[in-house]
Amino acid sequence: MKYVLVTGGVVSGLGKGVTASSIGVVLKACGLRITSIKIDPYLNTDAGTMSPFEHGEVFVLDDGGEVDLDLGNYERFLDIKLTRDNNITTGKIYQSVLEKERKGEYLGKTVQVVPHITNAIQDWIERVAAVPVDGKEGPADVCVIELGGTIGDIESMPFIEALGQFSYRVGAGNFCLVHVSLVPVLNVVGEQKTKPTQHSVRGLRGLGLTPNMLACRSTKVLEENVKDKLSQFCHVPAANIFTLYDVSNIWHIPLLLRDQKAHDAILKVLNLESVAREPKLDEWVARATLYDTLQDEVRIAMVGKYTGLSDSYLSVLKALLHASVSCRKKLVVDWVASTDLEDSTAKEAPDAYNTAWSLLKGADGVLVPGGFGDRGVKGKMMAAKYARENNVPYLGICLGMQLAVVDFARHVRNFPDADSAEFNPNTKTPCVIFMPEGSTTHMGGTMRLGSRRTFFEVTDCTSAKLYGDVKFVDERHRHRYEVNPDMVQAFENAGLQFVGKDETGKRMEIIEIPDHRFFVGVQFHPEFKSTPSKPSPLFVGLIAASCGQLDRVLRDGCNGHTVAAKQTISNGSLSPPVRENGHVKKQANGTANGSCHANGNGKHC
Repeated sequence: MKYVLVTGGVVSGLGKGVTASSIGVVLKACGLRITSIKIDPYLNTDAGTMSPFEHGEVFVLDDGGEVDLDLGNYERFLDIKLTRDNNITTGKIYQSVLEKERKGEYLGKTVQVVPHITNAIQDWIERVAAVPVDGKEGPADVCVIELGGTIGDIESMPFIEALGQFSYRVGAGNFCLVHVSLVPVLNVVGEQKTKPTQHSVRGLRGLGLTPNMLACRSTKVLEENVKDKLSQFCHVPAANIFTLYDVSNIWHIPLLLRDQKAHDAILKVLNLESVAREPKLDEWVARATLYDTLQDEVRIAMVGKYTGLSDSYLSVLKALLHASVSCRKKLVVDWVASTDLEDSTAKEAPDAYNTAWSLLKGADGVLVPGGFGDRGVKGKMMAAKYARENNVPYLGICLGMQLAVVDFARHVRNFPDADSAEFNPNTKTPCVIFMPEGSTTHMGGTMRLGSRRTFFEVTDCTSAKLYGDVKFVDERHRHRYEVNPDMVQAFENAGLQFVGKDETGKRMEIIEIPDHRFFVGVQFHPEFKSTPSKPSPLFVGLIAASCGQLDRVLRDGCNGHTVAAKQTISNGSLSPPVRENGHVKKQANGTANGSCHANGNGKHC
């Protein structure tokens, strides 16, 4: 097994995840099998209980693992299926060591960070790296490891020590370290500054790790004299210093690495030159080129409570982008804070209220994603009601589906006190109830999580057609509440169809309104399985309906692998143009609203 470690220095948010994923893409294009590991030094056992404002979205895997959003990047870039063990946290490592200590497995020794914690980290990496994640038998050829945080962080010290030991454990020719750093350009002098990277590499070397190559983030291509200076002071050959400069879309990043022969440098360090071929990235070239040429816009109103941080809905944004490009449309996301749609905002902040409703009414389609807590729930319900009454394409995910059901109960079935037990435990008309198997005392890992099967009860529905007329689909879940099965018949009598259910027939998975252009709600999260080459069928349905292509898409047929267009296009980690409303969050350069484009993991407006 060969290992590529990606670390970061100077500042966070440079795009280590995108770099690690892109390295994997290039090596995979060379004919190698790739797996990935993300190390997060925080004490949480997993990301499940963390607020999206703290750490971005919680990505859910097939096995129910609630993990860092970078694992979503790995899956989308590399078309692999990871497990919860591919995300290592300080909490997991300490928990495993303490469990062994309680069992007496350390034979009375004093349990310490070195060697017990560091050995546990190394053993975990070796064990997980050997597990195939691409559907084939046997271990992968290369494991790409991303160390979260920034070199110098106190919390990551045990991992850095462990990785230093690990490089000696696996031996020369089996370990390659890529350090991602910043080369800023000062506007006053217009000169690329190398000192931050020099200090970062010095700190890295002082901790026992020596970089084999540098991936330098900058606004423009590194000048040759700058490369020479970095080579001299960082002890890295100039041929092993690459520029990851700002590009029009993130699909260009693997192409940048290929064009600068990064794969040759990595293959040389890992002694894989004889078994690898020249990388074939024609599909990535086509994606990057096509996206740059898209002109016709499709506008989707994203109505949520975490609109101040786009990473909170990262997978939803990616799925929208996959679908829009497959429909040959340029995606524009109008961020609508759900609280700004509510009547209370009309009194307290009328400008924000008017802006929110203007964005909602100006959108081609509406999407209400998942979420927890009662803040903004009324606004989300209002968005569902608006889309239902005005024949605007609507996709509700998890909570977005549940609130669409509550809205239907209140305004179509005339149950004015209908509500979800999550927000009103004493409601007399509980449309959404707590799952019987759920825990009321523990929060972490106690939801209905991971891949579950949904069976289509109605074969002639829009959702079934989008999935290719299959009998069932497997999608990932993350929820504690579900539609009350005792009220399903009353809803169906009024025109709301429950077209998808679980294997028992008692858990509602997909809703539709048949005489609507496109009104679909799902209990699962289809965004987690949307990939560049296989856009989520339901997201394709939303985009197609929003731009008048749904009939053609349904006529041509979809099977979840080829959707909307003969040549499917993907994204990497590009965020579409976004517009915020209400209480505007200013960007780093002092601007707000308007179109913002993301490069790597940061937004550039």
